[in-house]
Amino acid sequence: MGDLSGTKILYVITKSNWGGAQAQVYTLASHYAALGAEVAVALGGTGAPGAPTGRLAEELRGAVVRTLFLPTFARDVSVLRELRAFRDLYRLLRSERPHVVHLHSSKAGGLGALASRCARVPNIVFTSHGLAYDEDRPPVTRALIKLATWATFVLCHSVIAISQDTYTRARRLPFCASRVRLIYNGITPQALIEREAARSALLPRGVTSNTIWIGTISEFTRNKGLTYLVRAARLMKTRGVAFVLCIIGTEGDEREMLEQLVVSEGLTPQVHFLGFVPEAARYLRAFDIFTLTSVKEGLPYVLLEAGVSSCAVVGSRIPGITDIVDDEHGVLVPPKDPSAIALACADLATNKERRDTLGQALHARVLRDFSHKQMFQAITAIYRAR
Repeated sequence: MGDLSGTKILYVITKSNWGGAQAQVYTLASHYAALGAEVAVALGGTGAPGAPTGRLAEELRGAVVRTLFLPTFARDVSVLRELRAFRDLYRLLRSERPHVVHLHSSKAGGLGALASRCARVPNIVFTSHGLAYDEDRPPVTRALIKLATWATFVLCHSVIAISQDTYTRARRLPFCASRVRLIYNGITPQALIEREAARSALLPRGVTSNTIWIGTISEFTRNKGLTYLVRAARLMKTRGVAFVLCIIGTEGDEREMLEQLVVSEGLTPQVHFLGFVPEAARYLRAFDIFTLTSVKEGLPYVLLEAGVSSCAVVGSRIPGITDIVDDEHGVLVPPKDPSAIALACADLATNKERRDTLGQALHARVLRDFSHKQMFQAITAIYRAR
């Protein structure tokens, strides 16, 4: 993997809740710390100004990785707060003097790249977990975010794209082609809980034997498209499909709205909000079908976990998801289309042979193309490049 013993690596991320970007930071930080690098992670709270640190900080402490809390890091934009965050980050960089700064998330990327340049950090790396200007925003806002994204890329020595679409488009930006590398997220299979035990743990009161189990692991944010999944559930119920839908996750602005939607659509017996489940990926064999109905993704780690578990997948046909799942490894549907989601799930519900075939094909692909070994080799080369 390359000798990085004694190399000072500082990871920077805006929020310390738990999602794909946070899982990636944890994986990298714990790996390189175990190899003898001097690793620290600078992070904010769970999103709101003044919020405490979240699960990422807890997991890092458990892995004996040093964390540095930046309370001025918050999700929403405020000019005064961003100036304070820049000041705090610059002071931290001057104090820590890392050899490598690896930035994750858009805000940490922009502020961190500029602060790192000012602090003369030798090697500045940014992982783009999807292009922020792809989100549904007013045209002027999207243009400003695109300009900020371009500036972030130019200020960094290396930019890691985790999907083919991000890689292709990022390289088209002025002065960016030579900086951008495509490195897929990786995964190492872990011990899984067998189906019946997983089902008993997730829904202790049990369901009838002919019920199809559909599940997802997700934040409750607009980008995850859970509204369309719940509306698809109503259509499946109308068509007489016997199913339960389990949604694992706790954080995000849309949870209360989604809970109200489930009640208003009469889906309380079918849709279950399971909250935080420790090591949730180990329970994925409970599900006959795993869904990811997002409208925007980077490279969704949960789909790698679903592949390790040999789940049949229904996902949106969007960049990031299509890097992992194609028509031979799952069922892809147009984004924001509850009817298509419902039809895909209903078809798989009646065809166990196809579910098994798709799940086995995805399992083989994930193990072949998305290993931690491949990812660490590529990232180590970037860390050693300067």
